[in-house]
Amino acid sequence: MSRTQTDRYHAYIRAKAALGAALALLLVVATIGAVGIGSIKIPFSDVVAALVRFDRSGQGRIVWDVRLVRVLGSVAVGASLSLSGTMMQSVLRNPLASPYTLGLSSAAAFGASVAIVFFGAGTSTSSTIIISDFFTVAASAFAFSLLSTAAILVLTVLTTISAQSMVLAGIAIGSIFSAGLTLMQYLANSVQLAAIVSWTFGDLGRANWRSLLVIATALIPTLLLALFYRWDFNAMDSGEDTAKALGVRTTALRIGGMLASSLLSAVVVSYFGTIAFIGLLGPHIARRLFGADHRFLLITSPLIGSLVLLAADTLARTILSPMVLPVGILTSLLGGPLFIYLLIAGRRR
Repeated sequence: MSRTQTDRYHAYIRAKAALGAALALLLVVATIGAVGIGSIKIPFSDVVAALVRFDRSGQGRIVWDVRLVRVLGSVAVGASLSLSGTMMQSVLRNPLASPYTLGLSSAAAFGASVAIVFFGAGTSTSSTIIISDFFTVAASAFAFSLLSTAAILVLTVLTTISAQSMVLAGIAIGSIFSAGLTLMQYLANSVQLAAIVSWTFGDLGRANWRSLLVIATALIPTLLLALFYRWDFNAMDSGEDTAKALGVRTTALRIGGMLASSLLSAVVVSYFGTIAFIGLLGPHIARRLFGADHRFLLITSPLIGSLVLLAADTLARTILSPMVLPVGILTSLLGGPLFIYLLIAGRRR
């Protein structure tokens, strides 16, 4: 490589790194700003002061005990779903692969409905429907998400583990669990049915410090593992034969990537329900801004996913204030048209 080419390469790396750093700074500022937005407006400077001083009195109590955990939940969930989508799209070489499209969300919804119908985890109060045994619902949703992942992997092993077979297996398994969810709704009484529908909306209002700790425990190792194999992911984008020629163990990478991304998304969905399109929008926006190099994509895709879900949740909290919409409704409503736009814009390039 000539000196000119080397200089251009280093300039390219610096430009991407600077843009990534700006994106991370934007996320920090947006997170602090989102904490101040709500039925009671809190100035940006007051939010910063409450966070720096650990002040839990007056407005600081709203910051720490009401809004911060939900805002951080949207950041963690957006990053997790976007990272899962990025890994799935790479190992399957399919731009439409995500936890939602591969049926993991349907499996989790079915698991939650089983807990609500057969274990009495949904109940009613004088004014609303609540999940009375959240641990049972989350555990059942997580278990069925893992069952869905295991079924996909078993089917693909029996069909020589091609990327196409994984996608088709995911669609088939998701269809089965969707039918199971419909059956659970048919068998449920009115209270149980309302609880099932409430869970499937996807709601960040369920966030608490324990759920954030669990998600962080799943997200950080998955991100580090993905970054460790960043060059292998780049090789996979060139085709399976090329990747094998470069020494990549494509079968192991595909299975490992699917397992890691599925476990991460299963944790998220089991806590917060179905939040559609984040696993598609984050990776696609990141690719348009940063290209397909996984050295940058695996960092920026979670950042963009966090920003998208943070914006959606902030809008959900304020658009019909004092009513708070489940964010899953908004991501489905807005995510579809935005994703169609990205597809059309991508074809015009």
